[in-house]
Parts: sequence; C-alpha cells; structure tokens
Amino acid sequence: MSYGTLPSRFLNTVDHLPHPRAQMARRDGKWQAVSSRDFLRRVAGISSALVELGVKPGDCVGLLSTNRPEWHTADLAIHGAGAITVPIYFNESADRMTYILKHCGAKVTFVAGKPQLDKLLSVRGNLPELEDIVVADSGADVPSECLRYETLIAGGGEKDVAAYRERASQVLPGQLASIIYTSGTTGEPKGVMLTHTNFCSNVADVGKVFHLNPAEDVALSFLPLSHVYERTVAYMYIFQGCPVAYIESIDAVPQALLEVRPTVLAAVPRFFEKIYARLVEQGSKTTGLKRMIFDWAMKIANQSVHWRSSAGHASLAVKLQWVLANQLVYRKVRARLGGRVRIVSSGGAPLAKELAEFFWAVGVPIYQGYGLTETSPIVSTNYPVNRVGSSGKPIPNVQVRIAEDGEILVKGPCVMQGYYKNPEATREALTPDGWFGTGDIGFLDRDGYLYITDRKKDLIKTAGGKFVAPQPIENSLKTSPYILNAMVVGDKRKFVAALIVPNPTTVGERLAAEGLKFSSNAEMAAHPRAHALIEGEVKRLTARLAQYETIKHFALLPDDFTFDSGTLTFTLKLKRRVVEEKYRNVIESLYADVAEPRPIYQE
Repeated sequence: MSYGTLPSRFLNTVDHLPHPRAQMARRDGKWQAVSSRDFLRRVAGISSALVELGVKPGDCVGLLSTNRPEWHTADLAIHGAGAITVPIYFNESADRMTYILKHCGAKVTFVAGKPQLDKLLSVRGNLPELEDIVVADSGADVPSECLRYETLIAGGGEKDVAAYRERASQVLPGQLASIIYTSGTTGEPKGVMLTHTNFCSNVADVGKVFHLNPAEDVALSFLPLSHVYERTVAYMYIFQGCPVAYIESIDAVPQALLEVRPTVLAAVPRFFEKIYARLVEQGSKTTGLKRMIFDWAMKIANQSVHWRSSAGHASLAVKLQWVLANQLVYRKVRARLGGRVRIVSSGGAPLAKELAEFFWAVGVPIYQGYGLTETSPIVSTNYPVNRVGSSGKPIPNVQVRIAEDGEILVKGPCVMQGYYKNPEATREALTPDGWFGTGDIGFLDRDGYLYITDRKKDLIKTAGGKFVAPQPIENSLKTSPYILNAMVVGDKRKFVAALIVPNPTTVGERLAAEGLKFSSNAEMAAHPRAHALIEGEVKRLTARLAQYETIKHFALLPDDFTFDSGTLTFTLKLKRRVVEEKYRNVIESLYADVAEPRPIYQE
C-alpha cells in the first residue's frame, strides 16, 4: 500500500482543500494569515533556492526555528527538493546543536529568528561542512553570506510552483524524509531515520477516524515542531485543510487560547498538570460563598467522573448538580481554553488517570495516546472511543504485542528505518522481521486497550529485588493541590524515596491560615509544618500501594524541575539521570541510617 509523500499530500491539500487562513501567526499585535496558495508559493520559492544552493535528493538540511509558519514552509520546501529535514529544538544547547549538524553532515541550515541565528553563528566555526544559511525574521544585521528568506519568497512565482510540482512527483515514499535526534537522556543523541511512508502512514491511518472540518476547526500548535509528536499532528491538521495557529513561546499560550479559540490542540501531561494547579490555586484564594461553590463543584466533578469520562452511570441528582456546577464553575474552566475545544490530544508521557478524569468531568475531552519518535510517532489512541487511564487501541495497520518481560513491541508502516550511522543500536532496537522494542513496559487489556506502566530503563529495582514503576506513583502525587512535581528514587536501595516540589502558592496559603509566613520557597520547604502537610498527602495518595512501593523518606525541593536547569527534556519529561546527579547529596541523605524514618529538607 502506498501512502504517498509529504509534498504530494501537501499539494493535494492546496489543490482540493484551499483555505484563506491555512497558517496564522501573531505579528505586531494582531493575527496575520497566510492562504494555502501563498503557502505553496513560499514553499516553492524556498525549495527552488535550496536546489540552486546545490541541495540534492538525500542531502540533509538543518531546520532551527520556533513554532511559526516558516517552520513548515522550510520543511515542505526541503521535502520538495527530495532532501532530508533535520529539525533542531529552538532552545537546544550549542553543543548538542553542533553535534547534530556535524553528525548529519548538513551543508545548508534554515534558521528563523535572530536568537536562533546568533546561536548558530556562535558555533559556525565548528561546522566546516555548513556552507549556507537561509535566515528568516532576523532583523537588519544579517551577515552577507546568509540568504534572506523574505527575499527568496518574494521572488517565488508560478515557475517555481511548477518546478516544485515536478520535483515532488519524483520523490519516492521510501525515501528518507527526516532524521530526528532523540533527547539523549541516556547518552548521545541517536538520529531516528523516518521515511515519507513512515510519516504519511501515521497521518493517514490516524486520519481514518480523526476527522477535521476546515470550515469550523482551528488548531493551535505550541509544542515544539522539532519533536515528532507535534510535527505529525500538525501534518494531520495541514493535510485535512485545517487552519493552524502557531505559538512561538509557551508563555503566549494562555492569550492565544482566548484569541484563537481553537477546537483542536495537542499537549503533554505537564500542560494539564499546570492548568489544574492554577485552578486549585485560584480556588484556594476565594473565601465565603465563592469558596463553598468551588469546593462543591470540585466534589460534583469527582462524583460525575464515570458518567462524563466513560459513559458510565450517574444518579439524576448528580446530573442535575453537574448542570448547575457547569454554569457556575466548569464553563469558566473551558473558557480559559477558548471555550471551543472538542479534541485534546495528550502524549509524550502517561497522563495521570485522576487528571484525565477531572478534565473529562468538567467538559474538556482529553484523548491520551502513545508513541515514540521511532514510530513516527502514534502507535495507539483513545480517539474516538475513550477509556480513561489507557493509551487507547493500536491504530489501523499497526500491531502491538507484549514481550515476556513486559516490554511493548510494535510493528507497522510507521516504524523507523533505523538509527543514522548507528547500525549496532539499530540491531538492538529492531528484529529482522520488523518488530521494534519500545523500551516501555505495559499490557493490553481484553478489549485491546494499551496501558503503559513505565519505561523499562526507569524501573526501580530495590535491594530486596522488587521492581517499582516510578511514573504511576509520581503521577498520583502530582494530583495533590499541594504538590507541583515529584520524582521517585530507590534503585538498588533498601526502600523507595522521593524528591518532591511543593506548590508554593497552595502550601503558602494553607500555612498562612495558621499564622506562618515565609520569605522564600526554600524557607517554606524547610519548615516542619510544610513537611507535615506534604507527608499527609503522600500517605493519602499512596495508601493503596504495596508495602515495597510506599515512600519511606522524601525531600522537599524549593524549585521545580525545568528545561533551563537541564532536568526536563523539551517535551517536559524528567531527565532522571540528570536529576539524580544534581541532587545526589540530597538523595544520599535520604538513605542515611537513622533510628526513625523522617523527611529531609533541601534549602
């Protein structure tokens, strides 16, 4: 079965589903749109320029940009030339950016924005193979050797469009479309080789049930397009003719939600955790009747979970109370997301079941899926028949089976070709008959729904020989209004412990009611009352765990894990090895021999 190629699907969309607002971006204080026809003209102009620079089929072209229309313009221009897109995260370190560009041998790199250009120019001396830079939106001070995007698209015309169509027709489905370098949380980044068939099969097979209406739907794109999750979802938007609004900074998302009022978006669990935390924070600040209404609405949300999230049963009394709570509270929650969201995809990591249930209860439909860079990425999805807590059923034409040790194995047209210049790693990941070992642990229920329990490499084996999956425990802890983040530790140790980041707002307000005031997060985290409050939450949320899974000691950290500190990947997943190294002394103190278990506080 032929799934086509990325440029052929793009051309088909422009020809049959043209839209006056194919791309949208906020510039100079207002949203500006690019039509499908102008989108194609720009793509063709850049593609012609790349060919003139000597880019040939099979060459690698770097792409360093935030989420903006130029990202897809460059990407589809590269594909139209038969070349390979090598995306680089816009906030990537200079060392990793240098490694990626050297490893793939990019002779040309596309850059958007002056911060990205400055970063690339700072390492230019370490990239002898890099011959040309095409730069967009970088101000007046652009080195003379750089080609300006604006000039190239201004010169793009019908001749370039015709040439693009001709070149695109010669691109084969089996050609490499992209090399995406993994985050490298466990070593050097590996270049995942994905073909046009890999991407297009994922788009087509998911699209069999994921239907968008170009006349009504609007998509918001804010997760990094350099990551395969947002990239493939965005291809689905584009190839179904759905307008895409690009957000360059995560800080701009709240405003964009209100202005764009999207109907579809993709996010990661941390996005929903922060929304929930803000909601609880704001609710905790209310007093009197407003506080009573908030607490009551949260109670009704909990009582209506099974009815709202899985079409289960609820009494007439609960349904009537939900209608009232919806008018007083829930619709305001949805209004913060623009008020029109009908499909929210969650991926990148498992979403806590309790959080998913809460959002479903208040009318925000979150469909969790599962995938990896090596699977282009979608393996399974809960859309359209949702089962909260699972990662859904495998998509059409993709097979999933569970190995004897619990590892999830995947086979299908979305599975990568291997790791670039790394045959040994490829042999370790792929069997001769095409099964890919995901490194994730999980199971399939009797209805075929996939459940992810943890990463194989993240499993903790205690000194007593018991295996503990940290993610479910961490996700449970993060449902507390008093806990921002958590990481469970204990590999080769006598017992399980945790690093916990308390929520300074909710904890501070709770303790302020007792007459306690703090000058800093560190002072609060070190106070015995903060410890007692968090200890109560830990006991409450882990009460059903097996004895060997329970948290015996914990440390309170004053600051959250962040990308800037190096403790999170750009999809906001924990870099466990980095966290363990950074807080090595704190963790060691958790296991110091003491007569009675007691928390340790980190200042």
